[in-house]
Amino acid sequence: MPFARLATATTPTCHLGLGLAAVGRPGYITLGRDEDLGANRSADALRTRTHELLDAAYAQGVRYVDVARSYGRSEEFLADWLAARPGLDDVVVGSKWGYTYTAGWSADAETHEVKDHGLATYERQRAETGELLGDRLDLYQIHSVTPDSPALTDKELHARLAEAAAGGLTIGFSTSGPAQADAIRAALAVTVDGAPLFRTVQSTYNALETSAGPALAEAHDAGLTVIVKEGMANGRLAAPHAPEALRAVADETSLGCDAVALALVLRQPWSGVVLSGAATVTQLASNLHAPAVDLDDGHLERLAGLAEDPHVYWERRAQLPWH
Repeated sequence: MPFARLATATTPTCHLGLGLAAVGRPGYITLGRDEDLGANRSADALRTRTHELLDAAYAQGVRYVDVARSYGRSEEFLADWLAARPGLDDVVVGSKWGYTYTAGWSADAETHEVKDHGLATYERQRAETGELLGDRLDLYQIHSVTPDSPALTDKELHARLAEAAAGGLTIGFSTSGPAQADAIRAALAVTVDGAPLFRTVQSTYNALETSAGPALAEAHDAGLTVIVKEGMANGRLAAPHAPEALRAVADETSLGCDAVALALVLRQPWSGVVLSGAATVTQLASNLHAPAVDLDDGHLERLAGLAEDPHVYWERRAQLPWH
């Protein structure tokens, strides 16, 4: 599978990836976004910003890049960057299908994305992704699976995904919502001709939302690569929004709140790739200090106290404004 290259990499940042959700479209739900991006959210401005982030990430050892059909023009921006650097054949690319971007390049749209896990959406979006990324695509994931998702029971869809896997594409899924653990366990049971369908899982896990941890450990034990998203809780774990306990640990380690928050995820034994959602090169540089953070038992005990009930966490996430 493509992530084996990351497992054998020697750079300190080999288990950190770059997610382009925050820079592939003008509106997103990250706190502090207005300060990060400013007023110019044109496609050209975000394309330039994306390429600067990709250059900086690659130079510092990051080899996994995460995009999605619903992240505005993230696939296009990444495809342009790859085309201009044909020698970078060690970059591993993951994308997702299942949400359609509907904001029309507006940060103030009433609806930013529409979810549909049906076969017709898969076929349409797989073709759209193929047009942009071609054979550079390594991983294709179902976007935000929940326990009631038809993608967990649609045998025809499973057969088509298995065909893609037989052609060399790694098939995975991402999860969201307070029942992530249930969705993960249900997905682990999906088979085609007796073989597991999914080879990766991408879930939200951070100091505030730890409920998926046991299920992610089970997925890891079953042979799946675990990718962690939203390690910064959409900015809630970054200064100046970080809880007092996190700020205190950051002061004691002489590193940023963001690096400490990501370090907490990196130290989980099942964690394969942890995504940075940085919107600026400065943020990225701070995120990439995460492998250097040394958390002792006292730090871990204090950080463990930050965990929220998953229903409370996801309700608060749903209330975050799009900026």
